[in-house]
Amino acid sequence: MSRSAQPTILVVDFGAQYAQLIARRVREAEVYSEIVPHSITASKVREAEPAGIILSGGPASVHVEGAPLLDPAIYDLGIPILGICYGAQLIAQQLGGTVSRGGRGEYGRTTMSKTAGVRSSILPSSLGDHSSVWMSHFDAVSVLPPGFVATASTPDAPMAVIENDARKIWGVQYHPEVVHSEGGQDLLERFIHERVGAPRSWTMRSIVEEQVSAIRSQVGGDRAICGLSGGVDSAVAAALVHKAIGSQLTCVYVDTGLMRKNESAQVVETFKRNMGIELVHVDAGSRFFEALRGVTEPEAKRKAIGELFVRIFEEHTGGITDAKFLVQGTLYPDVIESGGVDGKASVIKSHHNVGGLPDDMTLQLCEPLRALFKDEVRKLGSELGLPDEIVWRQPFPGPGLGVRIIGEVTPERVALLQEADAIVREELRGAGLERDIWQAFAVLADIRSVGVMGDERTYGHPIIIRAVTSEDAMTADWARLPYELLATMSSRIINEVKGINRVVYDVTSKPPGTIEWE
Repeated sequence: MSRSAQPTILVVDFGAQYAQLIARRVREAEVYSEIVPHSITASKVREAEPAGIILSGGPASVHVEGAPLLDPAIYDLGIPILGICYGAQLIAQQLGGTVSRGGRGEYGRTTMSKTAGVRSSILPSSLGDHSSVWMSHFDAVSVLPPGFVATASTPDAPMAVIENDARKIWGVQYHPEVVHSEGGQDLLERFIHERVGAPRSWTMRSIVEEQVSAIRSQVGGDRAICGLSGGVDSAVAAALVHKAIGSQLTCVYVDTGLMRKNESAQVVETFKRNMGIELVHVDAGSRFFEALRGVTEPEAKRKAIGELFVRIFEEHTGGITDAKFLVQGTLYPDVIESGGVDGKASVIKSHHNVGGLPDDMTLQLCEPLRALFKDEVRKLGSELGLPDEIVWRQPFPGPGLGVRIIGEVTPERVALLQEADAIVREELRGAGLERDIWQAFAVLADIRSVGVMGDERTYGHPIIIRAVTSEDAMTADWARLPYELLATMSSRIINEVKGINRVVYDVTSKPPGTIEWE
């Protein structure tokens, strides 16, 4: 993403599970953030010209051999720095202080007290003398580095907040990025807006303007194609690219026969009729069912679906010689999890789209969402005028219902699952919980059980309901849906979907499970 006009906060990742959360919190303050590895050099930081730097927490101790470090020269660049947890300890150790093993550590909610008579330039004025903060540490700063003052303490962290205004370096032992820390977002915003001086410029309007310009520069007068999946990411990417290059974009919607109930009609209606985007609609369900005949192993399913998807895609775009760019809805978590990329167009590899893409594609990528998190994509979709039915559609895997059917995928089993899944989503929406749940769907298991209906024995399939809450899908917790809602879903599925005689609810988090079943 082009961000030439955007002040940037670099989030240096020391292996913390919260690094992405910190980046998200910065963006909530309407300032662009970018996650970088702790191995980044001072010269690379200087080249990036960030407005400020935040050092994340991490699982290691600063005392262990091989503990991640920061290039010490970064401290001398004059860029404002905020260290969080491990980041605060690292600041203390590298700048001449001492970090010691605590007596017992602090995990979870802890009371933090301001140091009497000492003014803080980082703690928000909204905090009282005592506040509740979220801790996760065993080590703690015991001796301040030269030039620093301690402005707050907790029972097991006598120097819970350390500050050096002259060098523009601050450290907090607690986690302001989590909602459990009182005034946490206020502290981050005080650092970002007051200590760093970054203005509120990362807005949906600015993102649209920047990306329209970047897309026009990248694509020029060439043709681009976009494979619509029915999900929000590809939909928003297509709408954004269409705003930039208009008729140079052609969208291809390959109906695999594995979509949710009525989904194909909605996609066609939205993009072809309402938005005026050139759309090639390919009904290829029969070809996918043939490719999946007898296939039961999950990864084999994904590869079969991915391979056929690409071949059909190529058939209906005039071949790869007719276009130079492929638009994809790649998001920032994808970039992070793949180790980061340079932002330039590249040859498509198998991990870029539906599982199992072949390596011999040569289209260059246009990825206008690669700097955005999922919630930002939804906001961008609304800014572009996409309907809520598209913007707030829950994440849907590329292989579709093919990975929500355990065992062989057949037209009959897909039709059955479509009906059950539609009931789950309809009832969730009716309960007003659709936007609170990351994903909710039905799974068709490859087992049968005995039941009784109308005083007669049945031997039918169970439907598994899966609903999770998450912020970024990297971790997820099973959703505590109301019993009454689950009862309604169960009753409707059993009464309305022929062949189903039992409904169960999945109460597994991620990890150890995954969100999807295959």
